[in-house]
Order: sequence, then structure tokens, then C-alpha cells
Amino acid sequence: MKMKAMITGTIILLLVMVGCGSKNTEQQAAAEKELDRVTVANWSQPISEQTNLLVGEEKDFFKKQSLSVELIPGAGGGDAIKNIISGKADIAFTDPGSLYFALNQGEKLKVIYNIYPQNVFNVVSLKESNITKPEDLMGKKIGVYSLSSGTRQNLLVLLNQAGLSEKDVTIVETGLLNFAPLLQGQVDATAATDTGLVTAMEKGLVDVNVLEVKDYLNVPSDVFVVTEKTYNEKKDMLKKFIEGYQTSANWMINQPEEAADLAVKYAIDGKNQKHNLEIIKLRNESSISNATSERGLGALEKGVLQQGADTYKKLGLIDKDLNMADVIVEDFLPKMK
Repeated sequence: MKMKAMITGTIILLLVMVGCGSKNTEQQAAAEKELDRVTVANWSQPISEQTNLLVGEEKDFFKKQSLSVELIPGAGGGDAIKNIISGKADIAFTDPGSLYFALNQGEKLKVIYNIYPQNVFNVVSLKESNITKPEDLMGKKIGVYSLSSGTRQNLLVLLNQAGLSEKDVTIVETGLLNFAPLLQGQVDATAATDTGLVTAMEKGLVDVNVLEVKDYLNVPSDVFVVTEKTYNEKKDMLKKFIEGYQTSANWMINQPEEAADLAVKYAIDGKNQKHNLEIIKLRNESSISNATSERGLGALEKGVLQQGADTYKKLGLIDKDLNMADVIVEDFLPKMK
């Protein structure tokens, strides 16, 4: 009898556990069903500088806004914009250059958030070349990642600020390993980014002069862009996304070590925690500007983006006059308390 009672008790316990498990699964499915899905078209693969966006689910930045965020990787800002125009994504993580090109082609877009208000591009040369100002680039060979990359576009912006043009230099397409040609003397200088320079210096690059584009024209590095259709039809979702993203950016600024640890798990380039921390610190710095200090992270500066558009037209990169005041909106930015 005792054995029978024990077997019966075990069966009842198992049934209760199965019932609870089934109930928990149903509750989890119901909770996930309630989340609105947002698709973000990225300009790159998931990399360490974007850790705050990559860990959104683990840290519940977006879940607290009743959102589920999916990232679509890309190969440049142009890819990100193509994905929102085609309807594959809701939001593009892209650069102003790609934005200008799309607007120039007649696309109806809105800029809703300033991800990195600081320009992160630069031109690097060995000290022995004595290139200390943009004017010194006259007649020099300068490496860029590719002729369609942000390195070339920002190099042209820098040259323009010094009264020079592409005709005054020789631009050499070097690929992503652009510091090797510099060290080998194949180019006099190379256009890069702050993270690219840090990586090169970790590998032994020393004694260099750095011309930072932001010291001459501080156009943002990246912004969130949506189509006019998405802006008009999904305002509640966009507001929730921006609040979640702003929370995630604040977290990474305040907890860079934790972000660097998590990047090991989430970023394709995040195997080295120490390297992650250096990259994350750089991106934290580029997230802050005078405007963000006054109006909160993501604050947009119409004048700067307009200046960038005007410069792109002057350089012949676009052929239309763009009115950025018609494109920039700050409807979704939380008000500073």
C-alpha cells in the first residue's frame, strides 16, 4: 500500500510540474506576443561599439517599452537605408553621407535620433611626413578604405575645409587594412576612424600625426533614419524605441566595463575585453555633444547637418539642394527633467 501511495504521489507531482511548466510556457508565449516587433537595419555586422543595442534583450532596455528588437546586418549605411525603403526594416542605423545620397535621389526620409554627434573620422600620417594641418595634404597620396566609403567622403570634407579638392591629392583604395600601406610608404597618409586608429596602435603603430575631421566640420557619424511612411504610421513604436535606446546608451556610458564584458558574448569583434573597453569608451565619447548635454542623448543639430549637406553638394557628391529642416524631427526624444 505504501508503495502504491508513493507511486500515486509521484505521478500527481509530475502532473502538477508538467501543468506548471505548460502554464509558464503559455505565460511566456503570451508575454512575447504582447511585444511589438521593431526591425533595425544596421550598417555593419554586430560589433562591440554597438554593444548597448546588441544586449537590449538581456538588459530589458526595449522589453520595458513592450518592444522586441531585431537587428539586420549590413555592409554600409547605404545598405541600411535600402532595407527601410524596401520595407525589410523599420529603422536605419546609418551615416549622414548615405542619408544625403538617398535624399538626393528623391527618397522621403526622416532623421529621428543623433546616435554619434561627434565625427569619428580622421587622417593619419607618420610624424616624419610632417603633415600637421589639412593644407599639408596637397600633392600627397592618401589611402581610403574604398572609393564609396565614409573615409573617402570625410577626406573630401576635410580637404574642402582647407580650400583643396580631390584633384589636389592622389587617393588610393587600400581596403580595411589601410595602415599597412602607410607603414610601408605606399601612401603618405590614410583616412580612417578613431576605432581603426586605436586598433592599429594596439598592434604597434606609433609616432603619428592625426587630423580629426570633427575639428573642421563636425557632422555626426551615425543617425537613426526612418521613411516618411514609418514616421507617419508608427509614431508610438518609434517613441518607445528611442526611449529604450536612450536608456541603453546611458547604461553603456555609465557601465563601460560591464558592456565590454558582454561584448565578448554578443559582438563578432569582441573577443578581447580590454580592446572592447577602449572601443566602447570611444563610442561613449562620440555620443555626447553640447546639444546632448543641454537636451539629452540623441539631440539633433539642424545647422550642422545642413552644413554637411551643403558641403556634399559643393564637393559634387550630390547635385540637389537639400533642406534638412524638412527632414529632421525630434518628436520622440524624451524631455530632460
